[in-house]
Amino acid sequence: MLPGIIGAYQALEAVKLILGIGKPLAGQMLVFDTLENEVRRLKLRRDPNCPVCGDNPTITELIDYEAFCGVTAESVALDDAMSARALA
Repeated sequence: MLPGIIGAYQALEAVKLILGIGKPLAGQMLVFDTLENEVRRLKLRRDPNCPVCGDNPTITELIDYEAFCGVTAESVALDDAMSARALA
């Protein structure tokens, strides 16, 4: 049930941001403890030394994950062939 509850919260936050209404949780983290039936909001502070969003970011673009993980067209074709074989 927890994934459904959190999914509903995420959808609600998206609607609030798209429509520009309400008070979004931007800059905060929602902690939902179902065992204790408690909901808490934690304020998150921006780290000025963050390599992505800090004052002097060093990470300015996405990496090529296929190259990073060593994925090639040949490995994808081999995986597809092995999957087709397993299903046969």
